[in-house]
This record gives sequence, structure tokens and C-alpha cells, in this order.
Amino acid sequence: MNMKTLGEKLEELLRIGKVLREKCPWDAEQDFDSIKYTLREEAYEVIDTIEEKDFLHMKEELGDLLFNIFFMSIIAEETRLFTLEDVVDKIIDKLIKRHPHVFGDIRVNSSEEALSNWEKIKREENRGVMDVPMSLPSLALAHKVQEKARRIGFDWDDYIGPREKINEELGELDKAIEEKEFLHIEEEIGDLLFSVVNTARLLGIDSESALRSTVKKFIKRFSRMEELAKERDISLEGLTLEEMDKLWEEIKGGE
Repeated sequence: MNMKTLGEKLEELLRIGKVLREKCPWDAEQDFDSIKYTLREEAYEVIDTIEEKDFLHMKEELGDLLFNIFFMSIIAEETRLFTLEDVVDKIIDKLIKRHPHVFGDIRVNSSEEALSNWEKIKREENRGVMDVPMSLPSLALAHKVQEKARRIGFDWDDYIGPREKINEELGELDKAIEEKEFLHIEEEIGDLLFSVVNTARLLGIDSESALRSTVKKFIKRFSRMEELAKERDISLEGLTLEEMDKLWEEIKGGE
């Protein structure tokens, strides 16, 4: 039975990271630029377990994510940028400072008031309203930006406004396509997607999750189509589009 305390286990994880950094060729080669891809992948794997309600694997994926944070702190310590202790100190200070309704004498009556107070404190730290991580996936970034604007009152009253914008943006996209204005086409598609995200947000739907669910549904149906073709000893590549559509509809009808 492992009788180590949480603190001792975290110390052990840090020690393992340092040993890997010293003795494993792959770990020794990593830097901030290379490890960011691993960090992103691990974060998405955590999200996958949440969406699949796979709590058994969530524990494992959270551990992978935690180790990446430790590992990045080790790299930073090597170059005298900061240490893991500095990271922990920073988040403790930030959480206490931005929750004066918990650790101070400020009173709030709702989560909305708590969020508004959080944003106000950030602005006092000379961080603008649009202080958002630009590396977010585009749909999530659009949603985040729109929510930031909402918190200072720059928003539609309801979904009807952005829903009408979708029609307007579709018209502008059609015109750009007709006129073969290829740079303008990209801009109009961006405007259209932004309006779709805005409409979804005001209907209480997260566009990133909605699109992810649709992609997963497509993959599931396509995989089933491959299985069905194999069962019938036919090649998908040899089918016409009309024949593949028929197979696709058969799978949809059987769901």
C-alpha cells in the first residue's frame, strides 16, 4: 500500500521528470516549441474523456496533462526563467486576488456577478477586454471573444439579430463567389462562421462542441459504411457517388 502523501507524490513526479530530462534522449531534446504540441494533444485527450464520459481514462489523461505542466516547469528552471514553485505561487495569488467575494469582503449574488468582477479585476491589471488566447480553436475563439464583448454590454439582445446576419453573410458570399473574388470569399466565409457561432451562443449552444459531435457522427457513419462494403465484398473506391449515397442513406436509416 502506497502511504506517501500528495506532496511526496508530486515531489516524486518532479524528480522523475528531471531524470527523464537528463537520461532520455527524446525528453532531453524537447523545448517549449516542441512540447506545446504534446500539451495541446493531452488537453484534447482530456476533453475527449469528458465528452465520452470515460471517467476511468480521464484519470490517466489528467495525469498526462499534469506531467506536461511539470515538464515545462523543469525546462524553464534549467534556463532560470521560473520554477514549478513559482507557477504554484502565481496561481494561488491569482485565485485569491480574483475571488474577493470568497477571500475578501466583496459580496456577489450570482455567477454572472462573479464573472463580471473577475473581468473588472483583469482590466485593473491592464489586461484589455479582448485578452484571449489566440491559439484557441477558431470556433472556440470566436465564442470566447463574443462572450467577452457581452460582459461589457456589446451584444445582441437575442439570437434573431445574428440569425439574420447569417442570411446577409450568405448573400455576400454568393456575390463574392459569382465575381470570383477569391480573397473576398475567404473573408465572407469567416464572417459567416462568426455569425453562426454568435447565433449558436445566444441559443445556448457551444459551436465547438456542436461541430465536434457532427464530425464524430460523420466518422461513425463512414466507418460503418466501410464495414458494410467489406461485408458485401465490394470496394468503396469502385462505387459511384450515387451508389455511395445509397449506402450512406441505408446506414442513416438503420440508426
